[in-house]
Amino acid sequence: MNDSAKKIYPGLENFSVQIARLHRYVNAHTGMSTEEFSQIINYCEIRQFDKKEIILQPGDQENYFNLILKGVVRKYMLAGKQEVTLQLSKEGHFIHAEISFFERKPALCWLETLESTTCLSITRQKMDALLDEVPITNRLGRLMAGELYARKVMRDLIQMQRPARDRFLQYIQKHPDMLLRVPQKYLASYLQIKPETFSRLKHLVKQP
Repeated sequence: MNDSAKKIYPGLENFSVQIARLHRYVNAHTGMSTEEFSQIINYCEIRQFDKKEIILQPGDQENYFNLILKGVVRKYMLAGKQEVTLQLSKEGHFIHAEISFFERKPALCWLETLESTTCLSITRQKMDALLDEVPITNRLGRLMAGELYARKVMRDLIQMQRPARDRFLQYIQKHPDMLLRVPQKYLASYLQIKPETFSRLKHLVKQP
């Protein structure tokens, strides 16, 4: 699938890089062979979206688990009339509406692209078939679910315990490119920092 995908989607330079990165992660945690990993990829599909395209909105049922190969996607909800950014994901990151995907309920959030975006996606139906037909993926699924949950808990703890300056610096030091790729209001919302405070904190770092 790797070679054919690159022929069908010329210019998708990140495809091989991100797939190799995913394979390294999978192999490190499960010892999954190249052949077994290729089976996983064959259950997936490549989806492409324009900038500012709504991938999912409240009331829809999430049917895709997505790995971002290229681009940035924002997950957000409304609190009254205010948009609250819940997640900002770029290349190598996963994104989906978790409760809707796993419990088959209507989504409560939006997924919106902030750049032209390409995802490697698997449907819920194909994921269920994969878990039945490739047993080692059951272990992988449990490991990934645990890791994603742990990351969310850690982020929530950081948001509660650290002052705005520390939250800002930690995020920007880890993701300096996001200052140029994501509008400031979305970054401020994600980090739970007032927009005017975020503007002042920008002077603490050099633009990437």
